[in-house]
Amino acid sequence: MLIIIFLFFYLVTVSGNVVIITVICLELRLQKLVYFFLVNLSFLDMTYTFTNVPQKLYNLVGERKAISFTGCATQMYFSLSFGMIECILLGVMAYDQYVAMYHQLHYTVTMNRVTCVQLGITSWISSFLSSLVINAFTSSLPYCGPSVLNRFFCEVPTVLRLAFTDTSFLEMVVFVFSIIIVFIPFLFNMVSYAQILLSIFGRHSTAGRRRAFSTCVSHLTVVALFYEMAIFVYMRPQSGASQAGRKVIPLDYTVITSMLNPRSTA
Repeated sequence: MLIIIFLFFYLVTVSGNVVIITVICLELRLQKLVYFFLVNLSFLDMTYTFTNVPQKLYNLVGERKAISFTGCATQMYFSLSFGMIECILLGVMAYDQYVAMYHQLHYTVTMNRVTCVQLGITSWISSFLSSLVINAFTSSLPYCGPSVLNRFFCEVPTVLRLAFTDTSFLEMVVFVFSIIIVFIPFLFNMVSYAQILLSIFGRHSTAGRRRAFSTCVSHLTVVALFYEMAIFVYMRPQSGASQAGRKVIPLDYTVITSMLNPRSTA
């Protein structure tokens, strides 16, 4: 049953995002700045699921459910990097939608091509560098294998529990990075969408209010789901969650939201 579920989510995510990217690239009317971040998000969601879903499927099918330390560190690095990029990118997209709806006359000036490219590049580079710092600290800790990961894929909070040393300092480092890259963009999203909703309810046209509201609600729902689950995993004390919760919740923000994100935004 798990093989069927994971494979279904993976195929839908990859095929759906490939279609979105292809349509935007081929359709001249869609080659606008407003779709720039959507292409980034679609490509990101494909690469994000690729870092962990194939390993999940291999572990479910194969008899030898193991991964090398190097493979675990590599998976942990890219999974964390893509997760950080998504956190920042969703915050940038919320600001983009806020400017598009709340300051329509200034949109082309505020969100010009140079600004969008700079925001996109900053999201990717800052996330890769931040993940490099965290993974360098995590990989340098003393481990005595073979160890059992009570998770479907390698993730920093899980790997830290296997270290034969005090990890309180590194947990604090992860917490600080989580505040900067997860919690602050989450608050930024909430503030931006609060302003958008106020703008929507201030419209006199019922049809315009309904159209704008439907555009934002689906995206806001998926975004809130992603941030809440990421905050639960990375900002909650390690002893505060059950083993079942630690194992199931990452499937939510690494698999399900990757499948829903581009559709809710589109």
